[in-house]
Amino acid sequence: MIGQTLQDECSELRLENAAAPGLRISLSLIEGLGCFAAVHFYRHQLIAEYVGEKITIAEAERRRREPGRKSICDVDREWSIDGSRGGNGTQYINHSCDPSCYLAVLRGRMFLYALRDIEPGEEITAEYLYELELEGRTCKCHSSVCVDA
Repeated sequence: MIGQTLQDECSELRLENAAAPGLRISLSLIEGLGCFAAVHFYRHQLIAEYVGEKITIAEAERRRREPGRKSICDVDREWSIDGSRGGNGTQYINHSCDPSCYLAVLRGRMFLYALRDIEPGEEITAEYLYELELEGRTCKCHSSVCVDA
């Protein structure tokens, strides 16, 4: 049933064209849905901007206490972005201890860049274990350098 729900959600995302150019959303072996490269990205190339609803840190903390998966990234000490509201597919980037992208904050906006060449079809991942530790969760990336392996 859960697998079918994820497939239905994934189909809806494709129909809505929710992903930024060069990205697609699909089922992930890491967790739930994932963000995948639809094109080749070269090392240090811009993948996409992390977008969504801009909220205060206080609102971000309130939302983090709600049940369910979170797609909130802190921009600075005042602002966060909730990618689950108005996101472009980047909110489905899963954690990995061996990530393929990194995040840079520039003038209050968040951008994702390739850490290395990323092939079409490859899942785009970032290292954000510190947030997982705060929530008491364990890593599911299964990489050869996974801290929970």
